Amino acid sequence: MRINSSHITHIYFLGIGGIGMSALAFHFLKQGKSVLGYDKTKTELCKSLEDQGANIEYDYNLTLASSLNKENSIIVYTPAIKEDQPVFSYFINNRFAYIKRAKVLGQISSEKTCMAIAGTHGKTTITCMLGHILKDANEPVTIFAGGVSENYNSNYISNGNDIYVVEADEFDRSFLNLSPDYAVISNVDADHLDIYNSKKNLEKSFSDFANLVKNKNQLYHNSNIHFGGKTIGFSNTSNIYADHIRIENGCYTFNYTANGKTYYDVQLKMPGQHNLFNALCALSLALDYNPKKAEIYTKSLATFKGVKRRFNYIVDTEEYTIIDDYAHHPTEINAVFSAISEMHPNQKSMVIFQPHLYSRTKDFMSEFAVSLSKFDSVRLLDIYPAREKPIPNITSNKLLEMISVEDKKVIEKKEIYNEIKVQKGMICALLGAGDIGVESNLIKQKYLK
Repeated sequence: MRINSSHITHIYFLGIGGIGMSALAFHFLKQGKSVLGYDKTKTELCKSLEDQGANIEYDYNLTLASSLNKENSIIVYTPAIKEDQPVFSYFINNRFAYIKRAKVLGQISSEKTCMAIAGTHGKTTITCMLGHILKDANEPVTIFAGGVSENYNSNYISNGNDIYVVEADEFDRSFLNLSPDYAVISNVDADHLDIYNSKKNLEKSFSDFANLVKNKNQLYHNSNIHFGGKTIGFSNTSNIYADHIRIENGCYTFNYTANGKTYYDVQLKMPGQHNLFNALCALSLALDYNPKKAEIYTKSLATFKGVKRRFNYIVDTEEYTIIDDYAHHPTEINAVFSAISEMHPNQKSMVIFQPHLYSRTKDFMSEFAVSLSKFDSVRLLDIYPAREKPIPNITSNKLLEMISVEDKKVIEKKEIYNEIKVQKGMICALLGAGDIGVESNLIKQKYLK
């Protein structure tokens, strides 16, 4: 069943407050559909959806669910929602049509030009960067992002429907539902091994995604991986590269070379070499789509403000510098540390890290220990379980034992504020993909009083 069928007037989202689900819900509200949903928590995204006309229930009373007619309704769910969940069970038992979120995104984006951003790390930032570049240049674009753009305070941005910029998620092989005309694969690191079992299987899935791109000249990827597209890097051995990189007035300035042409003194206000690479990816797709707007696109990049929870300075005073980041993989923690070292040389740093998933902590225990040991001071929260049950002997205390710095301990969330307060003068990074983001907001409010 196609969700855009004319007889479908009501769409119910299970887990509507999720970052991917909410973007779709915003989209169908804009299309004039009646949008309903369930979530266990009333998030800021839920509030925004309600402000735009969505109806959301936060309990299992089935008030909204039971009001639907299966003849004109469809249910959208994610792999995180199990069939025994009470609301989902109701729809299954009453024979409602239901469809995975990934398939919905695939159906929508197949209708026009699709630009898909994949990769173990960086895809949210690249999606938001590319979306901003195209939107700022007034291209007819709609963006479905896995994070909230600082420029628009939203994960859904719409300026027309000729181009769809979508975040291509490798979890559960969701990105194989897409039909990309243009694509980026930023990197392929081992992750989601609870789904893939091995890095080889993960790489096979990315290879399958690459093969979905009809024209390999419109496929871009890191120079360290080989999928037959154009390579991006920091030397002229890559098809597309940046050089003459310097930091001026707190932002990057660099030369960008693509297709034999160099664009001079391009600017990016986001710190970290990983974000510089992300910018090359975003520019590459934009220029491929419309090379005549190169000057406009590069100027638009300079006005990109970033993505919430991606190296955000939530406090920046003479006494305290606190950075909030979604980093939940050793490679991402390394990137945060590198950016801190680059932007704040000769300053000591503390990390407060909330491990995400027992399986990921188990798979990368040694790598986490090495990346966290680069900081001068380490504080760990308990593992955020998300969809998982505990694994024996996989705990934050076990990880702590493997960290080599002397100043380290496991703390509770209520202790975060005081731990930062006594470390005056240090750069503090709050890292993790769980609910540490909520704590970051509370910390910001306390320091802004």
